Amino acid sequence: MGLTVRMLMVGPLQTNCYVASCEETRDAVVIDPGGDAQRILRTVRDAGLTVRLIVATHAHFDHVMANAALQQATGAPIAIGRLDASDLAKPVQVFGLMMPGPASPPAGRLLDDGEEIAVGRESLRVLFTPGHSSGGISLYYAPQPLVFSGDALFRMGIGRTDLWGGDYGTLIRSIRERLFTLPSDTVVYPGHGPATTIGEEKADNPFFA
Repeated sequence: MGLTVRMLMVGPLQTNCYVASCEETRDAVVIDPGGDAQRILRTVRDAGLTVRLIVATHAHFDHVMANAALQQATGAPIAIGRLDASDLAKPVQVFGLMMPGPASPPAGRLLDDGEEIAVGRESLRVLFTPGHSSGGISLYYAPQPLVFSGDALFRMGIGRTDLWGGDYGTLIRSIRERLFTLPSDTVVYPGHGPATTIGEEKADNPFFA
């Protein structure tokens, strides 16, 4: 069987939200629901999926704005890297946009490097990839292979490091040591923009020339 990935571009910053589901059990995780909760829920419903977990690759508001609505509708817990968990309570105006209230409800599950996230009979491995934020994570699925890189690695780019919690040197090390060590044919599903592969980025990404 395997893992099916559905992508929706959501929210004010056109964040890539992914619905990753087990083809056998129809269980799903929603990754980075940055807005447009009803569109995400409609996608889940139309595909006949059951959301078991809501995962944020990091705590920036454009990746978590639909967390509350999705949790209310599905009952699924919110998961995030342990070092970013406290940032979910910060008001989104710390990132430059004036919006009321916290970005997300608190996480019910804190994720550590190397941990496995069950998606039905499949699983995603947590990779600690800080630098864009202090506790950012990526999610790797070996059988296909593919990785959800959040805002660490983009097609021919990397995440910003001038936001609160960012650090350029840390991000470069994360990509070199945690992402570029994955197989070259690994498909990269980033937090914004088009998909790419690890091989393409190792060869041509200008930040690693």
